[in-house]
Amino acid sequence: MSNTEPNPAIGLTTISRTVASLAAGVVHTLERAVVGDGRIRTARGNAWEAVCADRARADQRAELDRLVAELVATRAAARERQQVG
Repeated sequence: MSNTEPNPAIGLTTISRTVASLAAGVVHTLERAVVGDGRIRTARGNAWEAVCADRARADQRAELDRLVAELVATRAAARERQQVG
């Protein structure tokens, strides 16, 4: 016969915060998929927002690239003027 006692019940006080946080995240994600547009954003809505955010970041990068190119061209022109003059 074994002298081991049965495992005690697991409660919120016996699990780590990480495990509890991950479990809450899973439940929240599942809730989004099941409930739908009426109450909680769906994955489709989240994906569209991600696409829009990617486009906005791409536009910002393009604008920054344009500004840097303009700055480089301006400095190059200023150096040429200094060398000639």
